[in-house]
Amino acid sequence: MSVLEPYYAGQTPEERVAIARRPVHVVLDNLRSAFNVGSIFRTADAGAAAHVHLCGMTAHPPHKKLEKTALGAFDYVPWTYYERNRDCLDVLEAQRIPVVAVETADNAIPYTQFVFPQPMALVFGNEENGVNERVLRRSDAVVCIPMAGYKKSVNVATAFGIVLFAVLEQWQLL
Repeated sequence: MSVLEPYYAGQTPEERVAIARRPVHVVLDNLRSAFNVGSIFRTADAGAAAHVHLCGMTAHPPHKKLEKTALGAFDYVPWTYYERNRDCLDVLEAQRIPVVAVETADNAIPYTQFVFPQPMALVFGNEENGVNERVLRRSDAVVCIPMAGYKKSVNVATAFGIVLFAVLEQWQLL
């Protein structure tokens, strides 16, 4: 076994020990970078997220660039692809899962001051344009990561890791 092979390499789904999923759904709204999507899958696996919802132009398996950074994590994290983000939001609404967008909007609450509901869906938007305005309007809340530098954003995969692990810590699930 090489150092790059995960410990579960070669195991069938039946051979793997089931893990308890955290009640966090992840919605990726038209992400352009397959590398970011792959990184988000790895972090979603590390945090045992319940589900990753891939919308619009967001890369989804099978995809060579996604596979490079995901290192197979999409085989372990449940995921669904939707052509339209509104179809994803309809599914979450039908399941009564509140939607929390992560965005640098004027009305956004710093993530450190927000009480995250259980279960819930976190929405992360396009690297250039952010979360789609229609998705923001359908969100139950909008949170942000406070920025101190000149650039008022961080990489979307980095933002996901920051918020996911803050949520899990708040819920005392770490």
